[in-house]
Amino acid sequence: MESFPAPARPLVARMVAAAAADPPRAVAFQGAPGANSHLAALEAFPQGLPLPCFDFADAIDAVRDGRAGVAMIPIENSLHGRVADIHFLLPESGLSIVGEHFLPIRYALMGRAGASIRQAVSHPQALGQCRHWLRERGIEPVPYPDTAGAAALVAERDEPELAALAPPGAAALYGLDVLASDIADAEHNTTRFVVLARDATGTSGDGPWITTLIFEVRNVPAALYKAMGGFATNGVNMTKLESYQRGGSFAATEFYADVDGRPDDPGLGRALEELGFHSKWLRVLGTYRRARERAA
Repeated sequence: MESFPAPARPLVARMVAAAAADPPRAVAFQGAPGANSHLAALEAFPQGLPLPCFDFADAIDAVRDGRAGVAMIPIENSLHGRVADIHFLLPESGLSIVGEHFLPIRYALMGRAGASIRQAVSHPQALGQCRHWLRERGIEPVPYPDTAGAAALVAERDEPELAALAPPGAAALYGLDVLASDIADAEHNTTRFVVLARDATGTSGDGPWITTLIFEVRNVPAALYKAMGGFATNGVNMTKLESYQRGGSFAATEFYADVDGRPDDPGLGRALEELGFHSKWLRVLGTYRRARERAA
């Protein structure tokens, strides 16, 4: 808790205490109260008890340790792409993806009214999503671990030329003035969150369903082409495929994928069997209901 700026600590303490009294209802999220992850947790779990955590690893640990029933973790943004480190944290967490949630993103610049703002502090994702807006106004971006925490930091430091880029509600929480609102470099600015739990949920009933998996193909010519062939021949739609490298190696490339369906569906089952044949290893991170249609 001491990692949060002082203005955020009383709010954090109250929320931690409420979550500790009823851990199954607790929804762990990264950031101070008022962060986008906090808003996503409230939308996805209106009866939940949001549990602020300083970083992603803390939020994941809260679920693993039984201090929270689930964690709400941002995985990608429509403007700024993949959230850093998430592709490494997810497979190492030992948790299952049990849901997803999409949150439209808009920021406000907040600080002290009447000042000439020279610097804006916020999470690197937020700074990236608003980089054109900031550049046009000659405002220097300053990275910080989370958006609402940045607002608390600005309130704590009380420097007239320093502002925070954060969700609008953070201004009232930390006693700041809104200097500009509805900030985003594009109207479609949206963040996708995944819900993590200790145990996978059942996949019976109505869908549509998404399965998320990670794998590493064998180091042979056309391995990825052959591995992907099973999805095409079995009519399985792949909505996302990303590569990333682990351990400083430029040779061992791992892949993250989202595909339509459940592993026990005949088509996807056959596709996964073929993928496993062409891969060094394959792991399903979760199967869950699709929150919204992907673009064609």
